[in-house]
Amino acid sequence: MENQVIELRDVLKKRRTKNIGPLSLAIPEGYVVALVGPNGSGKSTVLNMLIQAVLPDEGDIVWFGETYAEGLPLHIRKQIGFVPEQISMEERYLTADDAAAFRSQWYDTWDGYYFDELLSKFGVPRGVKLVKMSKGERRKYEIAAALAPRPKLLLLDEPSSGLDPFAWKLMISQLRECLKGGETTILLSTHIVDEVRRLADYIVLMHYGKVLGMVEKDSLLDNWKECWVTGDAELVQELPGVVSWKPEAAGALSFVTTACVEVERILQSAGIPILKTRGLELDEVLSLWIEGHTPAENGKMERRE
Repeated sequence: MENQVIELRDVLKKRRTKNIGPLSLAIPEGYVVALVGPNGSGKSTVLNMLIQAVLPDEGDIVWFGETYAEGLPLHIRKQIGFVPEQISMEERYLTADDAAAFRSQWYDTWDGYYFDELLSKFGVPRGVKLVKMSKGERRKYEIAAALAPRPKLLLLDEPSSGLDPFAWKLMISQLRECLKGGETTILLSTHIVDEVRRLADYIVLMHYGKVLGMVEKDSLLDNWKECWVTGDAELVQELPGVVSWKPEAAGALSFVTTACVEVERILQSAGIPILKTRGLELDEVLSLWIEGHTPAENGKMERRE
Protein backbone atom coordinates (compact mmCIF):
# COMPACT_ATOMS: atom_id res chain seq x y z
CA MET A 1 0.00 0.00 0.00
CA GLU A 2 0.95 3.66 -0.24
CA ASN A 3 1.15 6.25 2.57
CA GLN A 4 -0.69 5.09 5.68
CA VAL A 5 -2.95 7.52 7.51
CA ILE A 6 -3.68 5.15 10.39
CA GLU A 7 -1.92 2.05 11.61
CA LEU A 8 -2.96 -0.24 14.46
CA ARG A 9 -0.14 -2.38 15.85
CA ASP A 10 -1.32 -5.28 18.04
CA VAL A 11 -3.98 -3.05 19.59
CA LEU A 12 -6.04 -4.70 22.34
CA LYS A 13 -9.03 -3.36 24.26
CA LYS A 14 -10.17 -5.54 27.15
CA ARG A 15 -13.91 -5.83 27.74
CA ARG A 16 -15.86 -7.61 30.44
CA THR A 17 -17.43 -10.14 28.09
CA LYS A 18 -14.85 -10.22 25.27
CA ASN A 19 -11.69 -8.51 24.10
CA ILE A 20 -11.38 -6.38 20.98
CA GLY A 21 -8.13 -7.45 19.34
CA PRO A 22 -5.26 -7.76 19.19
CA LEU A 23 -5.74 -5.78 15.97
CA SER A 24 -3.15 -5.01 13.31
CA LEU A 25 -4.42 -2.86 10.47
CA ALA A 26 -3.10 -0.19 8.08
CA ILE A 27 -5.40 2.37 6.44
CA PRO A 28 -3.96 3.81 3.18
CA GLU A 29 -4.22 7.48 2.28
CA GLY A 30 -6.85 8.56 -0.22
CA TYR A 31 -9.14 5.52 -0.04
CA VAL A 32 -12.44 4.51 1.50
CA VAL A 33 -12.14 1.58 3.89
CA ALA A 34 -15.36 -0.04 5.11
CA LEU A 35 -15.43 -1.79 8.48
CA VAL A 36 -18.07 -4.50 8.24
CA GLY A 37 -19.18 -7.28 10.52
CA PRO A 38 -21.98 -8.37 12.86
CA ASN A 39 -23.16 -6.23 15.76
CA GLY A 40 -20.73 -6.37 18.65
CA SER A 41 -17.73 -7.25 16.49
CA GLY A 42 -15.78 -4.17 17.64
CA LYS A 43 -16.23 -1.69 14.79
CA SER A 44 -17.36 1.26 16.93
CA THR A 45 -14.63 0.54 19.48
CA VAL A 46 -12.02 0.82 16.72
CA LEU A 47 -13.36 4.20 15.59
CA ASN A 48 -13.53 5.48 19.17
CA MET A 49 -9.93 4.41 19.78
CA LEU A 50 -8.89 6.42 16.72
CA ILE A 51 -10.13 9.63 18.36
CA GLN A 52 -8.98 8.47 21.81
CA ALA A 53 -12.51 8.46 23.20
CA VAL A 54 -11.50 4.92 24.17
CA LEU A 55 -7.89 4.07 25.01
CA PRO A 56 -6.36 0.69 24.12
CA ASP A 57 -4.98 -1.48 26.91
CA GLU A 58 -2.14 -2.78 24.76
CA GLY A 59 -0.47 -1.98 21.44
CA ASP A 60 0.10 1.22 19.51
CA ILE A 61 -1.92 3.41 17.18
CA VAL A 62 -0.09 5.55 14.63
CA TRP A 63 -1.74 8.71 13.25
CA PHE A 64 -0.11 10.24 10.16
CA GLY A 65 3.15 8.48 11.02
CA GLU A 66 3.27 9.42 14.73
CA THR A 67 2.15 7.87 18.03
CA TYR A 68 0.63 9.90 20.88
CA ALA A 69 0.29 7.95 24.11
CA GLU A 70 -0.47 11.06 26.19
CA GLY A 71 -3.37 12.23 24.06
CA LEU A 72 -3.88 13.44 20.52
CA PRO A 73 -2.41 16.92 20.01
CA LEU A 74 -4.68 19.60 18.63
CA HIS A 75 -2.97 19.72 15.22
CA ILE A 76 -3.86 16.03 14.72
CA ARG A 77 -7.45 16.37 15.97
CA LYS A 78 -7.94 19.23 13.51
CA GLN A 79 -7.30 16.79 10.67
CA ILE A 80 -10.00 14.34 11.78
CA GLY A 81 -13.74 14.56 11.19
CA PHE A 82 -16.01 12.17 13.10
CA VAL A 83 -19.65 11.17 12.78
CA PRO A 84 -20.35 9.19 15.97
CA GLU A 85 -23.12 6.67 16.45
CA GLN A 86 -24.65 8.84 19.20
CA ILE A 87 -25.04 12.60 19.29
CA SER A 88 -22.49 14.55 21.35
CA MET A 89 -23.73 15.40 24.85
CA GLU A 90 -22.15 18.86 24.61
CA GLU A 91 -24.27 19.74 21.57
CA ARG A 92 -27.62 18.23 22.49
CA TYR A 93 -29.18 21.53 23.57
CA LEU A 94 -27.63 23.67 20.83
CA THR A 95 -29.07 24.54 17.45
CA ALA A 96 -27.18 23.42 14.34
CA ASP A 97 -25.76 26.91 13.88
CA ASP A 98 -24.70 27.25 17.52
CA ALA A 99 -23.15 23.78 17.52
CA ALA A 100 -21.27 24.64 14.32
CA ALA A 101 -20.01 27.89 15.86
CA PHE A 102 -18.70 25.86 18.80
CA ARG A 103 -17.01 23.30 16.56
CA SER A 104 -15.53 25.84 14.17
CA GLN A 105 -13.31 27.24 16.94
CA TRP A 106 -11.27 24.01 16.84
CA TYR A 107 -10.70 23.91 13.10
CA ASP A 108 -8.52 26.35 11.15
CA THR A 109 -9.92 24.88 7.94
CA TRP A 110 -13.62 25.19 8.86
CA ASP A 111 -15.56 26.18 5.73
CA GLY A 112 -18.67 28.01 6.90
CA TYR A 113 -20.02 28.49 3.38
CA TYR A 114 -19.70 24.76 2.70
CA PHE A 115 -21.43 23.96 6.02
CA ASP A 116 -24.34 26.28 5.20
CA GLU A 117 -24.58 24.76 1.72
CA LEU A 118 -24.77 21.26 3.17
CA LEU A 119 -27.40 22.22 5.74
CA SER A 120 -29.52 23.69 2.95
CA LYS A 121 -29.08 20.66 0.69
CA PHE A 122 -29.93 18.26 3.52
CA GLY A 123 -32.85 20.38 4.71
CA VAL A 124 -31.63 20.63 8.30
CA PRO A 125 -33.93 22.97 10.29
CA ARG A 126 -32.26 26.12 11.58
CA GLY A 127 -33.14 27.43 15.03
CA VAL A 128 -34.13 24.01 16.36
CA LYS A 129 -32.11 22.36 19.12
CA LEU A 130 -30.46 19.11 18.08
CA VAL A 131 -32.23 17.19 20.85
CA LYS A 132 -35.58 18.26 19.36
CA MET A 133 -34.68 17.14 15.82
CA SER A 134 -35.55 13.77 14.34
CA LYS A 135 -32.80 11.17 14.22
CA GLY A 136 -32.40 11.74 10.49
CA GLU A 137 -32.14 15.53 10.89
CA ARG A 138 -29.48 15.17 13.58
CA ARG A 139 -27.59 12.75 11.32
CA LYS A 140 -27.62 15.26 8.49
CA TYR A 141 -26.20 17.91 10.82
CA GLU A 142 -23.47 15.53 12.00
CA ILE A 143 -22.44 14.73 8.42
CA ALA A 144 -22.38 18.42 7.43
CA ALA A 145 -20.35 19.32 10.53
CA ALA A 146 -17.86 16.51 9.91
CA LEU A 147 -17.34 17.56 6.28
CA ALA A 148 -17.15 21.32 6.92
CA PRO A 149 -13.47 21.40 8.04
CA ARG A 150 -12.53 19.31 5.00
CA PRO A 151 -10.63 16.78 7.16
CA LYS A 152 -7.82 14.54 5.96
CA LEU A 153 -9.32 11.62 7.89
CA LEU A 154 -13.09 11.13 8.07
CA LEU A 155 -14.42 8.56 10.55
CA LEU A 156 -18.05 7.55 10.03
CA ASP A 157 -19.92 5.29 12.45
CA GLU A 158 -23.10 4.06 10.75
CA PRO A 159 -23.44 7.42 8.94
CA SER A 160 -26.69 6.62 7.14
CA SER A 161 -28.59 5.62 10.29
CA GLY A 162 -31.94 7.43 10.18
CA LEU A 163 -31.46 8.92 6.72
CA ASP A 164 -34.23 8.82 4.13
CA PRO A 165 -33.34 7.59 0.61
CA PHE A 166 -32.96 11.13 -0.77
CA ALA A 167 -30.59 12.18 2.05
CA TRP A 168 -28.68 8.91 1.71
CA LYS A 169 -28.01 9.55 -1.99
CA LEU A 170 -26.95 13.11 -1.20
CA MET A 171 -24.56 11.82 1.49
CA ILE A 172 -22.99 9.38 -0.97
CA SER A 173 -22.59 12.21 -3.50
CA GLN A 174 -20.95 14.54 -0.98
CA LEU A 175 -18.57 11.84 0.26
CA ARG A 176 -17.50 11.10 -3.30
CA GLU A 177 -16.98 14.81 -3.89
CA CYS A 178 -14.64 15.19 -0.90
CA LEU A 179 -12.54 12.27 -2.19
CA LYS A 180 -11.74 13.88 -5.53
CA GLY A 181 -8.59 15.62 -4.32
CA GLY A 182 -7.05 12.30 -3.30
CA GLU A 183 -5.98 13.57 0.12
CA THR A 184 -9.05 12.57 2.13
CA THR A 185 -9.26 9.12 3.68
CA ILE A 186 -12.57 7.67 4.90
CA LEU A 187 -12.98 4.87 7.41
CA LEU A 188 -16.61 3.94 7.87
CA SER A 189 -18.49 1.36 9.87
CA THR A 190 -21.68 0.31 8.11
CA HIS A 191 -24.32 -2.39 7.79
CA ILE A 192 -25.59 -1.03 4.47
CA VAL A 193 -24.43 -3.30 1.65
CA ASP A 194 -25.10 -0.70 -1.05
CA GLU A 195 -23.00 1.81 0.89
CA VAL A 196 -20.04 -0.55 0.72
CA ARG A 197 -20.63 -1.23 -2.98
CA ARG A 198 -20.83 2.45 -3.90
CA LEU A 199 -18.09 3.88 -1.72
CA ALA A 200 -15.55 1.36 -0.48
CA ASP A 201 -12.17 0.64 -2.03
CA TYR A 202 -11.24 -1.83 0.68
CA ILE A 203 -13.30 -4.01 3.02
CA VAL A 204 -12.16 -4.93 6.53
CA LEU A 205 -14.17 -7.78 8.05
CA MET A 206 -14.44 -7.91 11.83
CA HIS A 207 -15.92 -10.78 13.84
CA TYR A 208 -15.88 -11.38 17.60
CA GLY A 209 -13.37 -8.58 18.12
CA LYS A 210 -10.92 -9.83 15.50
CA VAL A 211 -9.96 -8.57 12.05
CA LEU A 212 -10.45 -11.46 9.63
CA GLY A 213 -8.76 -9.61 6.79
CA MET A 214 -8.60 -6.54 4.57
CA VAL A 215 -9.32 -7.02 0.87
CA GLU A 216 -9.93 -4.82 -2.16
CA LYS A 217 -13.68 -4.68 -2.73
CA ASP A 218 -13.46 -5.08 -6.52
CA SER A 219 -11.11 -8.05 -6.20
CA LEU A 220 -13.46 -9.64 -3.68
CA LEU A 221 -16.54 -9.25 -5.86
CA ASP A 222 -14.70 -10.30 -9.04
CA ASN A 223 -13.50 -13.52 -7.43
CA TRP A 224 -16.46 -14.70 -5.35
CA LYS A 225 -18.90 -16.12 -7.90
CA GLU A 226 -21.17 -19.02 -8.66
CA CYS A 227 -20.25 -20.73 -11.94
CA TRP A 228 -22.03 -23.26 -14.16
CA VAL A 229 -20.08 -25.75 -16.30
CA THR A 230 -20.62 -29.07 -18.02
CA GLY A 231 -18.70 -31.70 -16.07
CA ASP A 232 -18.61 -33.81 -12.93
CA ALA A 233 -17.43 -33.63 -9.34
CA GLU A 234 -13.90 -34.65 -10.30
CA LEU A 235 -13.55 -31.49 -12.38
CA VAL A 236 -14.70 -29.24 -9.53
CA GLN A 237 -12.34 -30.86 -7.04
CA GLU A 238 -9.37 -29.79 -9.18
CA LEU A 239 -10.35 -26.11 -9.18
CA PRO A 240 -9.09 -23.52 -6.66
CA GLY A 241 -11.25 -21.86 -4.03
CA VAL A 242 -14.32 -24.07 -4.44
CA VAL A 243 -16.61 -23.61 -1.45
CA SER A 244 -19.54 -25.80 -2.52
CA TRP A 245 -21.03 -27.43 -5.60
CA LYS A 246 -24.21 -29.18 -6.72
CA PRO A 247 -25.36 -31.11 -9.81
CA GLU A 248 -27.65 -29.39 -12.29
CA ALA A 249 -29.75 -30.65 -15.20
CA ALA A 250 -28.33 -32.01 -18.47
CA GLY A 251 -24.95 -33.07 -17.08
CA ALA A 252 -24.04 -29.61 -15.77
CA LEU A 253 -23.06 -28.57 -12.29
CA SER A 254 -22.73 -25.31 -10.41
CA PHE A 255 -20.12 -24.34 -7.86
CA VAL A 256 -19.20 -21.37 -5.71
CA THR A 257 -15.56 -20.27 -5.79
CA THR A 258 -13.50 -17.61 -4.05
CA ALA A 259 -11.04 -17.55 -6.97
CA CYS A 260 -13.16 -17.07 -10.07
CA VAL A 261 -10.50 -15.18 -12.03
CA GLU A 262 -8.08 -18.09 -11.66
CA VAL A 263 -10.85 -20.64 -12.31
CA GLU A 264 -11.75 -18.93 -15.58
CA ARG A 265 -8.11 -19.01 -16.68
CA ILE A 266 -7.77 -22.73 -15.88
CA LEU A 267 -10.99 -23.71 -17.60
CA GLN A 268 -10.22 -21.60 -20.66
CA SER A 269 -6.81 -23.22 -21.06
CA ALA A 270 -8.47 -26.64 -20.74
CA GLY A 271 -11.06 -25.78 -23.39
CA ILE A 272 -13.96 -26.07 -20.95
CA PRO A 273 -16.50 -23.28 -21.40
CA ILE A 274 -18.22 -21.63 -18.44
CA LEU A 275 -21.94 -21.72 -19.22
CA LYS A 276 -22.73 -18.74 -17.02
CA THR A 277 -21.63 -17.00 -13.81
CA ARG A 278 -23.39 -15.13 -11.02
CA GLY A 279 -21.62 -12.64 -8.81
CA LEU A 280 -22.37 -13.34 -5.17
CA GLU A 281 -24.12 -10.65 -3.19
CA LEU A 282 -21.85 -8.93 -0.68
CA ASP A 283 -23.74 -10.36 2.28
CA GLU A 284 -23.25 -13.87 0.84
CA VAL A 285 -19.52 -13.20 0.50
CA LEU A 286 -19.23 -11.92 4.06
CA SER A 287 -21.12 -14.91 5.47
CA LEU A 288 -18.78 -17.34 3.70
CA TRP A 289 -15.77 -15.30 4.82
CA ILE A 290 -16.92 -15.47 8.44
CA GLU A 291 -17.32 -19.25 8.03
CA GLY A 292 -13.61 -19.43 7.28
CA HIS A 293 -13.37 -19.30 3.48
CA THR A 294 -10.42 -17.00 2.76
CA PRO A 295 -10.55 -14.45 -0.09
CA ALA A 296 -8.19 -14.96 -3.01
CA GLU A 297 -4.98 -12.92 -2.98
CA ASN A 298 -5.70 -9.49 -4.39
CA GLY A 299 -3.47 -7.24 -6.46
CA LYS A 300 -2.48 -3.68 -5.81
CA MET A 301 -5.13 -1.01 -6.28
CA GLU A 302 -4.47 1.89 -8.59
CA ARG A 303 -4.85 5.32 -6.98
CA ARG A 304 -8.21 6.97 -7.37
CA GLU A 305 -8.28 9.70 -10.00
